[in-house]
Amino acid sequence: MSFFQSILFKICSGSIKYVSKRYIRNIAILSHIDAGKTTTTERMLFYAGKTTSLGEVHRGNTVTDYLSQERERGITICSSAVSFLWNNQKINLLDTPGHIDFTMEVEQSLHAVDGVIVVLDGTAGVEAQTVTVWFQAEKHHLPKIVFINKMDRPDGNFEKCIKDLSNKLEAKPICLQYPCKDNKGNLSLYDLIRLERIVWQPETLGRVFNVIPIMEKSLLQDLEDKRNNLIDQLSGIDDALADFVISNDGFHKVTNDLIYDALKRATCQLKLIPVIMGSAYKNVGIQKLMDAINDYLPAPHERNQYYDCFENDFAGKVFKIVHDTQRGPLTLVRVLRGELKKNMRIISIKGQAEVVAKIYEPLADEYREINNVTAGDVAICAGLKHTITGDLLVTSTTSLKNAQKRLNQLIQKTSSISNIANISDTEFEDTNFDLFNEICSLETHIPDPVYFCSIEPPSISKQNAMELALKQLEREDPSLRVTYDPVTGQTVLGGMGELHMDIIKSRILTEYRIDVDLGPLQIAYKETIENPAKTTFNIEKDIAGSKQNVSITLELVKNSKHIFNLDKSPENAQNLQSLRPKTLQILRKACLGALERGPRMGGQVVETQICLHNVNIGRGTADSFVMAAAGQCVQKILNENGTRLLEPIMSLQIIAPNEKVSSILADLSRRRANINDVLPIGDKNKSILVDAPLAELSSYSSVLRTISSGTASVTMQPNGFVRMHANEEELAVRKAQGLV
Repeated sequence: MSFFQSILFKICSGSIKYVSKRYIRNIAILSHIDAGKTTTTERMLFYAGKTTSLGEVHRGNTVTDYLSQERERGITICSSAVSFLWNNQKINLLDTPGHIDFTMEVEQSLHAVDGVIVVLDGTAGVEAQTVTVWFQAEKHHLPKIVFINKMDRPDGNFEKCIKDLSNKLEAKPICLQYPCKDNKGNLSLYDLIRLERIVWQPETLGRVFNVIPIMEKSLLQDLEDKRNNLIDQLSGIDDALADFVISNDGFHKVTNDLIYDALKRATCQLKLIPVIMGSAYKNVGIQKLMDAINDYLPAPHERNQYYDCFENDFAGKVFKIVHDTQRGPLTLVRVLRGELKKNMRIISIKGQAEVVAKIYEPLADEYREINNVTAGDVAICAGLKHTITGDLLVTSTTSLKNAQKRLNQLIQKTSSISNIANISDTEFEDTNFDLFNEICSLETHIPDPVYFCSIEPPSISKQNAMELALKQLEREDPSLRVTYDPVTGQTVLGGMGELHMDIIKSRILTEYRIDVDLGPLQIAYKETIENPAKTTFNIEKDIAGSKQNVSITLELVKNSKHIFNLDKSPENAQNLQSLRPKTLQILRKACLGALERGPRMGGQVVETQICLHNVNIGRGTADSFVMAAAGQCVQKILNENGTRLLEPIMSLQIIAPNEKVSSILADLSRRRANINDVLPIGDKNKSILVDAPLAELSSYSSVLRTISSGTASVTMQPNGFVRMHANEEELAVRKAQGLV
């Protein structure tokens, strides 16, 4: 939520009364890879009666991992949506990937949900990708529940997980359950609110569980102390509960319902994180997790109040697109306001008209046709040919204009806006926000690719089919970049990692039956200038009898904040002020386009500001000629003064047995790695935190398995770009030229 949206949220929340379905929960399930998201989702579907058997990741028969690549590798690649009923409430759940290469799938999903479940591996605590997805959810201001999984294992460490939540994520966890194991190691749970023990029956596949009262006095006293501590924590956050505790001189009269209500308010206000636990694989704790979703996470009508300006008119958000071989492109839409009906005519915010041919209820790759979807719900639409991820869909242009009028009227009536925002009137005016565009701007930030490679069809006859496949995959996965290199004449793919590129090739083969060839993976280096440089570029040419003349003076300086700037000195200000806004826009576009390809290795030029000092354009000069002149001027400066390479750095977390750590550290030292920390995990393992150049990590997971005899694991994620040493830079250039 942006700065302006946070203000708008406060204004709208108390102004327009909009009643949405209270019995819906839209949630995403997030975690580090292999923490148990998909297994947990399978149990939810089973206990809700949506499936008749338990799917297992290692057997390749799960509902949400339906791609052949997912079932072969045992990982989630694409987020998938499922719907089920639990205690008369509908839960729309998005199962998301845990691998960093597919982080864009997580980002897309978070635009469609009102809360998230973060799954922790009870044996590992908060891991590298957990941190990433946690702060993605924070960015969207989403309430969270933490489910500590794998607590049946002997090395499950509940206390460590709680400490990690506080220390690594700066969260405020509040524990609602406590683990209990019998002599055989079977896991059961103590409910700290109801003061009872919950035991699941293995022979029923976890369908049946018994609630056992606590009879042992010492144990009951211990649990009562934990319950009082929970109330104490909660009353320090929730005013209503605090007033009750004060008025009744203690915790003894606090009822369970008071605690549940206070937990719901505090969770929705992002003040704390309820923590529950279990073992998805051993069928323990899943029903209580679904209860927690209904009890503590918000319903649709409790969020997104700034869309109330649409009133009862339809407004929906496109958050994902998938391609089905029989049904064509399928668009996943979160209905924000109004009702979406079959055969309904809608338009995107960009003005493109569409017709909803069919509507399906989400259940991964299974489709049950329905006729309509109401506000707050999620649906799959067939027949939308032009919409893309992030589009806002509305009924008509009239509906759009009416919503804009209501929003502007609401802002004008709210005289206390300056007090709400805690800024002066002048400061508010200076922000110069377009109110309506702010709430309709749904485009997500797409991370820069770290690898790229060429892609070639097996024959010329397959060229068009390959281009169509890439177009569909790019529409489905915005983190996949498909470009055409005019210098080499090749189609170039940009992706988030080796696995990402491998999956794309595999999907083209299995889904489109095209056996494409991928060139060797190349590192996506960036470039930057070393010293400021300034030049004047003059060009004059006759084109079809028309004289084209441009003289432009530009300067490139080191600056990472503002990319394009105008010289405001007295001698140049008058010249630049005389330019039309359209001309300035053309010059800016041309200059920024020239920075997309540096002279050294064709990488994007970053941390560089273009300063326009002067420009003289002859009468009758075409806009395209002006653009070409500005681009050539930037390229002239870059070519004459040169650039330095910036290489991508990866953050690694390696989990390895104690006896293998020294060998792993020795190998990392040869890879120009920076060892940040080595932390103990239990008695037998250590966690190695490392920053290393991506260029040194080709096939590193295979090398690590060899060094550790298959006992170590590694996860990595991008951690920015750093300037290279001159020797390493020269070696990288020679490798790119095929000389090494």
